[in-house]
Amino acid sequence: MIVSNRLPVDRVIDDDGNTTWRPSPGGLVAALEPMMKAEDGVWVGWPGVAGEEMEPFEIGGIDLIPVELSEQEVQEYYEGFSNDTLWPLYHDVIAPPSYHREWWEAYVVVNKRFADAAAKAAAPGAVVWVHDYQLQLVPKLLREARPDLVIGFFNHIPFPPYGIYSQLPWRRQIVEGLLGADVLGFQRLADAGNFSRAARRLKGYDTRGSIIEVPIETDDPEAGSHRHVTTNRRGALVRTVLARQFPISIDAQMYQEMASRPEIQERARQIRHDLGDPQTIMLGVDRLDYTKGIGHRLKAYGELLAERRIDPADVVLVQVASPSRERVETYRQLRDEIELTVGRINGDYSSISHTAINYLHHGYPREEMVALYLAADVMLVTALRDGMNLVAKEYVASRVDNDGVLLLSEFAGASDELRQAILINPHDIEGLKEAMLQAAIMPKAERSRRMRALRKRVLTYDVARWSKSFLDALVNTAHGDHRDEKPAGYRTRER
Repeated sequence: MIVSNRLPVDRVIDDDGNTTWRPSPGGLVAALEPMMKAEDGVWVGWPGVAGEEMEPFEIGGIDLIPVELSEQEVQEYYEGFSNDTLWPLYHDVIAPPSYHREWWEAYVVVNKRFADAAAKAAAPGAVVWVHDYQLQLVPKLLREARPDLVIGFFNHIPFPPYGIYSQLPWRRQIVEGLLGADVLGFQRLADAGNFSRAARRLKGYDTRGSIIEVPIETDDPEAGSHRHVTTNRRGALVRTVLARQFPISIDAQMYQEMASRPEIQERARQIRHDLGDPQTIMLGVDRLDYTKGIGHRLKAYGELLAERRIDPADVVLVQVASPSRERVETYRQLRDEIELTVGRINGDYSSISHTAINYLHHGYPREEMVALYLAADVMLVTALRDGMNLVAKEYVASRVDNDGVLLLSEFAGASDELRQAILINPHDIEGLKEAMLQAAIMPKAERSRRMRALRKRVLTYDVARWSKSFLDALVNTAHGDHRDEKPAGYRTRER
C-alpha cells in the first residue's frame, strides 16, 4: 500500500462535461506500477479535487482509495501547514515559516483521515509505504490502529538541523509520528542524522548508527506485536527503527530512449535554430520556488552581461519556471520579483535579433523537456536547498551524445552522487559567475569525460533500484531482520 498526499491520477473533463481519470506521469508511479499490479497494490491519497467524496476506483491496474479534503482543509492543511510552515522550515528557513494553531489542527485531522483510510483497507500484515512531509503523523497513527502492519516512510524533502527544526511548536509530535514507522528513508545521510539527533534531543532515545531505539512500556499489552523488539544494553525493552538515506532517482532508461528518438533530436536542433544558433545555451528548469535559487542565477548572469564577459549574441539563458503554489503569498511575491529581474535584464541587454533571457512561465510535456535538455550546452541547478533535484538527473540521462555540462549546487541532494558536475555554492555570486564561464568554454574532451561518468551513475542507480532498496528494507523488517544495521552486542527478543 502506498499512502501519499496525491493519488497518481489527474482528472480530465471533456467538452461534454464528462469526467475521466488518466495516470499522472512520474518516476515514482513508473517504478512502483509493476510491483503494485503484481502484489494487488492499493494507493491511498487525495484525488486533487476539493469538497467531493469519491468511491474507490481502479486505473491502470492499480486500486485507488480517494481521501476527501474540503476547500478549507486544502487551504489550512496543504497550502498552510504543509507549504507555509513545514516547507520553508525544512528548507533552512530561506523564507520565514508561519506558525498558526488552526493550521496544525487541520494537519492533525487530515493525517488522521489518511491513517484511517489506510488502516481500513490494508490486509493483515500488509507493507505500507507513506510518502512525504504532508503525512508525518500517519506512521504513529497507523501503528496504533494496526500494529500488524509493516510501515515505511520516505521524506522527499530535506530534514533540517535541530537548531532549525526546534523552532517548530509541534516538533515533538512530528518526531513521535515519524517514529511509528519501521523504516524511515531520507534523501541524504545528513538528513537521516538530523532526524536521529532530533529524536535524541526531544525524546531522549538512544541511537546506534542508523538505528533509533524507541522504548516500549513493559505493561504495554501490545508489546509482543511490536516489530524489532530488543533489549538494549541497560536491559530495557525497545523497538528499533531504521533511519537512513535512500537517495531517490528517475526512470533513466526512459529519458535515454526518448533522447534517442530522431524526432526529439530534430526538435532539439530546431530549438537551437529558433534561439539564433548561439554558441552556448544555458538552461534552468525549476518550479517557481524560492528554494531553487533562480534569483541568484539571474543575478550572476546579469552581472556577466554587465561586465561584458558574455555577449547575448553568443550566449542565451532559457529559464523554464513552472507555476507553483500560486495561492500562497510568498510564491506570488517571488513570481513578481523574478519577472521584474528578467524584464530589467532583457531591457538592458537584449537586441532586436537576440534576447538575453527566454523566460517561460509554464510547464511542458516531457518530450519537449528532453529536447530542451539535448539543446542546452549548460544545465544550471542553483538550488539553495533541495532534497534531491531530479532535473539534474533528467539532464544527464537525456545526454545520449555524452556532451553538455551540469552546474550543480552543493546544497542539492544530487551533489552527493553527481560528483563530476561543476559543484557550486549559489550564495557565492562571484564563484557562480566563474563556474558559468568555465562551463561555457569547457573543452569537448572534458565535457565528454564528465558526462560519461555522470551517466554511468544515473543509469545504474535509477528509480527502480531506489524503490527496490527501500522495499527490501521493509520486507526485511517484516521478517524481523535488521542484522546489517544492528550494532554488536544486541539480542533479539522472541515475540
